[in-house]
Amino acid sequence: MRMATVLTACLVLASCNEGQDPQKSYKTFSQAAPLWPSSSAALPLPDGVVAQGDLAREAAAKNPPPVTAELLARGRERFGIYCSPCHGYDGYGDGIIVARGFPHPPSFHDNRLRAAPAKLFFDTITNGYGVMYSYADRVDPADRWAIVAYIRALQESQLQARNSAP
Repeated sequence: MRMATVLTACLVLASCNEGQDPQKSYKTFSQAAPLWPSSSAALPLPDGVVAQGDLAREAAAKNPPPVTAELLARGRERFGIYCSPCHGYDGYGDGIIVARGFPHPPSFHDNRLRAAPAKLFFDTITNGYGVMYSYADRVDPADRWAIVAYIRALQESQLQARNSAP
């Protein structure tokens, strides 16, 4: 029994390494770093730095793509995912969220929104409006334009007779 106790104590003591090879590191904002000129571990970004992909996203946001069948199909899919819970599948503002007591969004078929420029819809998706929050981080600019094209198609479809609409 004594031998087992001594062996256990030796194993426990041998496994304790207080140093554990600690690595020196800096806390980003709370500790000074004498290695850097600003004496901060958080280095400032150089002038003119642009995040990867920002220029392409910015260009896509400024230039709407031409309307094609593929763009409308993509817009219909994205509209069904992001917009239909509030605006409904037909754009009248009677989605499932409204049925649960949330505020009624405007119908896309109002004369005011029929006359609105496409950029208004794009900007509303990007920045939000009223109780609608921003979808800028959820929906890419190309998909926002696809949704706008689909909204325009919804608006046109409601102006036509049911049997003559494509």
